[in-house]
Amino acid sequence: MSNVLRLAVVDPHDSSREFLKSMLLGMDIVWLEAECSRYEFFTDVVNQTSPEVGIVALDSDPEKGLALLEDLRNEAPNCQILVTSSNNDSQLILRAMRAGAKEFLTLPLEVEDLVSSLERIGSLSSTEGKTRGSSVIAVAGVTGGVGSTSLAVNLGCVLANQPGNSVVVMDIDLALGDADVYLDAIPDYTLVDVSQNVSRLDFALLKRSLTKHSSGVYLLPRPIQLQECQDIQEEGLRRVIGLLKASFSHLVIDVSKSFSPLDMVALRSASQILLVTQLDLPCLRNVVRLLMSFDEEPELKEKIRVVMNRVGLNSGQISLKKAQETIGREIYWQLPNDYRTMVEVRNNGVPLIEQAPKAGITQSVIALADALMGNGEQTSQEIGTKANWFNFWGKKKEQVT
Repeated sequence: MSNVLRLAVVDPHDSSREFLKSMLLGMDIVWLEAECSRYEFFTDVVNQTSPEVGIVALDSDPEKGLALLEDLRNEAPNCQILVTSSNNDSQLILRAMRAGAKEFLTLPLEVEDLVSSLERIGSLSSTEGKTRGSSVIAVAGVTGGVGSTSLAVNLGCVLANQPGNSVVVMDIDLALGDADVYLDAIPDYTLVDVSQNVSRLDFALLKRSLTKHSSGVYLLPRPIQLQECQDIQEEGLRRVIGLLKASFSHLVIDVSKSFSPLDMVALRSASQILLVTQLDLPCLRNVVRLLMSFDEEPELKEKIRVVMNRVGLNSGQISLKKAQETIGREIYWQLPNDYRTMVEVRNNGVPLIEQAPKAGITQSVIALADALMGNGEQTSQEIGTKANWFNFWGKKKEQVT
C-alpha cells in the first residue's frame, strides 16, 4: 500500500458523508481508515488511526469545523487537511487555509478535482520520495514501428501482475491504434463511449465499460470507426484520464505518432513519458527534434525517459555512445532485440508475461517496470547482458536438439 493515501473523513451530514465515502471506496489510490459524524470526536479518531489526509466537511457547522482545523493543526500536524464546502465565499476559504487546510474543494465534488487535490497532498505527505496516488505513464514512439504499442501493452501487463496494483492501458492512437490486437480483445466499449458519458459514470460503471484481460490489465481501446475520432475532445479526454487515475493505481497511455492536441493532453497528464526509439539515424533525428520542441515546456522535458528498443538488432546499428551524444541526454533504458518472441506474442495476442515469462525481453520489461516504480535494483545494461546470455544459451540448446 505504499502508493495509497490513508484517509479519515468527518461530516455530520449522513447523506453527504455517505456520498463521499462511496466515492472514496471506488478509488484505488486511497484507503479509507475511518469516518466520523462528530467534529468533537475527529481529533481523537485521527490520533488513533494516523491517516495521512483528513477530509473535513464544513457545511454542517462552519464555525465548529474551522475550530477543528485549528485543533488538528496543533494535535495532529502530520495529517494534511482537505476541506469541502458548498460555500465558495472567499472569506471562508481564507479562514480555512489560515486554520491549516492544504486544499479547499467546493461541492458538488468533481472526481478529477478530488484526484488532483489528493495528488498534491500526497506529494506533501510522502516521506520516502515515492510516487503517491496513481502513476500515469505515457508511451510515445518517435516514428511508426519502433515498438511503442508493444511496450505500452506489455508494461501494463507486467504492472498488473504485481500484487496490489490495478492497471489500465488506454489507446489514444485514434486512427491506427492496435493495443486490442496485442491482447486479442474484442471490446464492447471504446474511448469514444467513455469520453461521451464521463459525467454520468461512477467507478463501478467505468470498470464495466473497460475490457479486462486474463493478465489482470484493463483496456480502453481507440474508437472502432474513423468517423468517431472527431467526437473525442480535449476536455473529455482530461476528464477520462482523471476518472481512470482515481480508479487505478497505474494508467499506461499509448499515444499516437502525430503528437496531436489529444496526445499533448496525455503527455501533460503523465508522471513519466517513455520516448521509444531505435539505433538508426531517422529515429535519433526525431528524438532530437521532439526534445527541442519539449524544451518549450520544462515540465514535459523533465518527465521524458528515452527508451532504446531492439538493441543488438544488427551490426549496422549506430552505437549507444554515439546515440547518446547525438540526442544529448542519457538513455534511460535498453530493450534487447528479440524479433521471434515479439512476433509470436503479437500474432497470438498473448502478452510477454504469459507467452514467454523467462525470455530476455520479458525480464527487461519487468525490470523497467520496477525502475519506473522506484523499486529497480538492476540497470537495463545488466538485464541486457543476461538477455544476451539467455538467447545464446537458447540457441545452443536448439542446435543440440
